[in-house]
Amino acid sequence: MEKSSTLDYINQMFPTEASLSGVEPLMQKVHNEIRVVDTEILAAVRQQSNSGTKAKEDLAAATRAVQELMYKVREIKTKAEQSETMVQEICRDIKKLDFAKKHITTTITALHRLNMLVSAIEQLQVMASKRQYKEASAQLEAVSQLCSHFDGYRDNPKITELRDKFKNIKQILKSHVYSDFSSLGTGKETEENSLLQHLTDACLVVDALEPSVREELVKNFCDRELISYQQIFEGAELAKLDKTERRYAWVKRRLRTNEEIWKIFPTSWHVDYLLCIQFCKLTRSQLEDILENLKEKPDVGTLLMALQRTIEFEEELAEKFGGSGGTRNVTNDFEETDKDKAESNNSNNNNNNNQIVQDIRKKYEKKLAAHQDDDKDLAVPGAGFNFRGIISSCFEPHLMVYVDFEEKTLMDNLEKLVQEETWDMDDGGQTNILSSSMQVFLIIRRSLKRCSALTKNQTLLNLFKVFQRVLKAYATKLFMKLPKGGTGIVAAATGMDGHIKTSDKDERMICYIVNTAEYCHKTAGELAENVSKIIDPQLADGVDMSEVEDEYSAVITKALVTLVNGLETKFDIEMVAMTTRVPWATLESVGDQSEYVNNIKMILNGSIPVLGTLLSPVYFQFFLDKLASSLGPRFYLNIFKCKQISETGAQQMLLDTQAVKTILLDIPSLGKQASGAAASYSKFVSREMSKAEALLKVILSPVDSVADTYSALLPEGTHSEFQRILDLKGLKKADQQTILEDFSKRGSGIPIATSAVQMVPATAAGPPPPVAVAVAVVSQQGGGSSYGAAMISREDVLTRAAALGRGAATTGFKRFLALTEAAKDRTDGPFRKLFNA
Repeated sequence: MEKSSTLDYINQMFPTEASLSGVEPLMQKVHNEIRVVDTEILAAVRQQSNSGTKAKEDLAAATRAVQELMYKVREIKTKAEQSETMVQEICRDIKKLDFAKKHITTTITALHRLNMLVSAIEQLQVMASKRQYKEASAQLEAVSQLCSHFDGYRDNPKITELRDKFKNIKQILKSHVYSDFSSLGTGKETEENSLLQHLTDACLVVDALEPSVREELVKNFCDRELISYQQIFEGAELAKLDKTERRYAWVKRRLRTNEEIWKIFPTSWHVDYLLCIQFCKLTRSQLEDILENLKEKPDVGTLLMALQRTIEFEEELAEKFGGSGGTRNVTNDFEETDKDKAESNNSNNNNNNNQIVQDIRKKYEKKLAAHQDDDKDLAVPGAGFNFRGIISSCFEPHLMVYVDFEEKTLMDNLEKLVQEETWDMDDGGQTNILSSSMQVFLIIRRSLKRCSALTKNQTLLNLFKVFQRVLKAYATKLFMKLPKGGTGIVAAATGMDGHIKTSDKDERMICYIVNTAEYCHKTAGELAENVSKIIDPQLADGVDMSEVEDEYSAVITKALVTLVNGLETKFDIEMVAMTTRVPWATLESVGDQSEYVNNIKMILNGSIPVLGTLLSPVYFQFFLDKLASSLGPRFYLNIFKCKQISETGAQQMLLDTQAVKTILLDIPSLGKQASGAAASYSKFVSREMSKAEALLKVILSPVDSVADTYSALLPEGTHSEFQRILDLKGLKKADQQTILEDFSKRGSGIPIATSAVQMVPATAAGPPPPVAVAVAVVSQQGGGSSYGAAMISREDVLTRAAALGRGAATTGFKRFLALTEAAKDRTDGPFRKLFNA
């Protein structure tokens, strides 16, 4: 009702005069509601009045309570200050007494320790003079522990004197130990049984001294052990490469002979491990001198035998010292030390000085015994030292003779395999590849296995380059085995260099070469992957078989082109028969298809099924594209080679053309290829043969409409081509002139340049593109005739270029480039250049 006016409300309640009778009841209801509201308001006002009075009373009570609390807090604070002052006065004298007690306790403890230190040093001096190593080792630990308590008194003269005395005693012990160990290895240990035990105790003293003492002692011992080795193998008799194995036999024998004697050394010293490291470094130095001072190249057998024995020795050392033990629980040692310290301090008040020294010494004797018996202390010092290659790597710069030997062996085996190759395959063979290819990779894998067992560094990379040369040589062998056309100046001048005669056996061999080259292409890549996995990662980038793969791609291209050329050569007689043996100008009636058509079908029926069986679908498709690119334009050009064609002759030739078209379209089914893969081939054949049909229909047209028919069926024809058609129709020169002038006025023909370079300009950076080459090929397939220069339009050339690439596209763009580049060395000749586009 907020937005409604009073008048609207009344009109709504009493819309009619009759409704006014309800005014009185409504008024009564409103008065009742007003009374109820007044009653509620009065009650609320009374309640609010009562609440305000109570709130004031509560606030006053809270204020009084806060004031009382503040008073109590001030009272407590005052009492606390009084208590603190009282406590300070009471404890002032007690604090002085506490400090005095602490200083006295510290002084007494220091005097006790000083007394213990003096006594311990005197005992250690006596032990050192008597060479009582076992007792002295424990005493050294005790004195060192006591000296650590006086680190803060270094300026005290007495402490300085004791430290100097302790240092001199350690120097005396060191000289005694060195002197006693000088007799080890002289034979005295076998005469005096007590000497070994005496030296065992001396090792305890060395462990108690600084770590540098042990390192120097072990180094001197190893040097002394290797003096005889150095003298023996630096002489003229044994300082030879073929005596390398005796070096390792010497150190093994030395380790085995002295095994019992060397038990005097704690196992944690790893004397044999350090001796072997020093032996390896010395042996490497001597072998480097031997290899560098050789006057002639080393014998391969001797070199490899020395390297093999060296690698075996390194493997033995790596297995012997390759394990690493755990580490001691240092936390427990520290906990034990702290515990013993506390026990020692507690006993200062109850025992004499000597007893304290004895307790400390017993503690460290116990720790030393536990240290020797704990297997966890068998960790090799300097863990991570790699024995593999420490000596054998010095052979690396001198292994080129081995690589040369491997190359000669591989090349000899390759020649033998090629000579023994039958270049044929049994009918039951399933791989359709030459056995020599598998044998070549077998000997390469054996060579790789031999080399990888010796080295995985630069020598392996050099051997990989040998593999590349061997595989390239095999590719050359395959290339040279392909049938060749005519050679020499005469062949080039007569156009016979493109004619290759192939028998059925030759065709099968070419298919085997294609499959073999594909196998080598694939396996060469796998070989490179295997070598890159095992060779040193720093040299892996140099492992690449792309050049070898390109070689085999070129072999595949050459083989397929040769296959097409050979098949095309078989058609030469039939093409000649088409133009010479059939009287096209005087033919009286149209009959069945001509004999040359039957012969073409017979040739294809004899070759295509075999090729389809032996070649993979990819290469068979490539072969079809090349064949279609040749036969269609060739048949078209062959029509122009006829002297004259009558109307009946044109009808017969049109029938033959349709028969040839059907034969060509049946080639994929002859080769048992899938219809989908041959769809592009069929489309191309149909278009090329349709041009020949169109040409014959122009010849069949009346003289008065020949120009119109030519323009309609061959809209991209040229003036010279049209003139040749008039010659085929048998028109005289005088009659041709009027027709030619009329044809020229029409401007229906778009001349095509006789030069491929004029039509498609070559770029400055290279030769004309493949499209231009295709035009040049077709322009010369008429046997030098000028008619060939105007046969194919730009669209046809582009279509043919695309068809030429269809087979290559299925195996990758890289192979297509390789196939194109491989054909650059081909010379010009009839029907041959087309395959090089």
